[in-house]
Amino acid sequence: MTSAFALPTVLQAQGVRLEPLTMAHVPGLRAAAADGELWNLRVTSVPRPEDTEAYVAQALEMQARGERLPWAVVDAASSQVLGCTSYHDIVPAVRRVEIGYTWYARSVQRSHVNTSAKLLLMAHAFDTLNCNVVGWRTDILNLASQRAIERLGAHKDGVLRCHALRRDGSIRDTVMYSLLNAEWPAVRARLQARLQQPAAPQPAGD
Repeated sequence: MTSAFALPTVLQAQGVRLEPLTMAHVPGLRAAAADGELWNLRVTSVPRPEDTEAYVAQALEMQARGERLPWAVVDAASSQVLGCTSYHDIVPAVRRVEIGYTWYARSVQRSHVNTSAKLLLMAHAFDTLNCNVVGWRTDILNLASQRAIERLGAHKDGVLRCHALRRDGSIRDTVMYSLLNAEWPAVRARLQARLQQPAAPQPAGD
């Protein structure tokens, strides 16, 4: 069953809305992935158009087991689906979630979308769920993702060697990051200030 610790909810701010993922988002996710043919990127797990329905179904199965809480990332004004993101590796006993399964249409990767979405997710984790820690993980080859996570203010915990399979069958090393509850107020203030500045490149990241 879905974990009572982290339940589906709509989050919205700065023109970005996070909607609990459903099968109704499949066409929008398919279009978002096609913006840049993101499924061809080796270091991400973006679904091919024909696999998008199965991708969402798997996310919902993981949600039902309490392992993942997925959202569609949506433009609040137009309701256009821009990508998706999730909490995963949810551990209620230590009040921990990780943020991942994140990807965006290429056309919004150099915008406020990633910062806004991450701010919403961290605020919900720390301020509503009272998490002790929020984590991230990413492929060691995904330098754009690592830079994006580090810009959020996360601490690099280390590298898990030979940790997981990539879609192409190669074995990846995984870079782990975390942010503690005590570190959140300073990070929140910095991210809010950044969103008030003129637009700057914000690569998408896990």
